[in-house]
Amino acid sequence: MAEGLLELRGVAKRFGGFQALAGVDLAVAAGEIVGLIGPNGSGKTTLINIASGVLAADAGDIRLAGRSLLHLPAHRRAALGLNRTFQVPRPFPTLTVRQNLEVAVPGAAAGRDPAALLDAVELAPFAGRRAGELTSVQQKLLDLARALATGPRVLLVDELATGLTPAELARVATRLRALAAEGLGLIVVEHLMAFIDRITDRVVVMNAGQVLFRGTLREAAKDRQVVDVFLGAPEPAA
Repeated sequence: MAEGLLELRGVAKRFGGFQALAGVDLAVAAGEIVGLIGPNGSGKTTLINIASGVLAADAGDIRLAGRSLLHLPAHRRAALGLNRTFQVPRPFPTLTVRQNLEVAVPGAAAGRDPAALLDAVELAPFAGRRAGELTSVQQKLLDLARALATGPRVLLVDELATGLTPAELARVATRLRALAAEGLGLIVVEHLMAFIDRITDRVVVMNAGQVLFRGTLREAAKDRQVVDVFLGAPEPAA
C-alpha cells in the first residue's frame, strides 16, 4: 500500500460473532479520489465510520499526515482535517440552511464563506429556508457543504450520488474533481459505477471485510474475482 495523506493500517472490527473488517489497509493522497466499492455488507461504511471516529476499531491504526487519530473522537478528527458525509444526512431541521453551516463552523473559523459553499452546491436560493423543508437530495448537498465548511484535508463521501439526476450527478462530479485539483483527498463510497468511473483515480474493491482488488475501475472490470463477487459478467452482444 502506497503512503498517503490518510492511511488506514490493519483496521479490524467485529460485531459479536461477525467479522466486519479483517485487517484492511487503505490510503489516499492529497489531490486523489479513491473509490471504495463492493457488494452490500462488504464493510465499506464500517470502514468510513471507523476512519471518521463514529466507531472504534478493534485493531489497526488511522493516520492523518503521519499523526495517529486512533483514540481521538470524531470532532477532534474533523478539527485536524478529516471529515465525512453520511448516507442519510441529519441536518438541524429547524435551523435554516445557512445556520446549519454556521453551527458546523462557528464564526467561519475554517475561513470558508457560507454563501460561497451554498452556491457551490446550488443551495444558495434556499439559504433562508429551514433544513427540514429540503428534499432528501438537497439535504445530502447540505451535508456536503457542512463537511467542506470545516476546511478538511481529506473528505470521506458516503453514497452521495444516490437519488441525484444525471444533470446533478454531472455537476457534483465536476465539483468533486475541482476539490481534488485544489489538493483535497477524497474517499468515495458509491454503488453507481458510472459516477465512480467519472471521478476516481483508482478504486479499492472490498468483499467480506477484506480488500479484494486495488487499481483502476477499468482494470477491476477485467478481474475475474471482482466480476464474480461484485460487477457481474457483461451482457452478451445481441
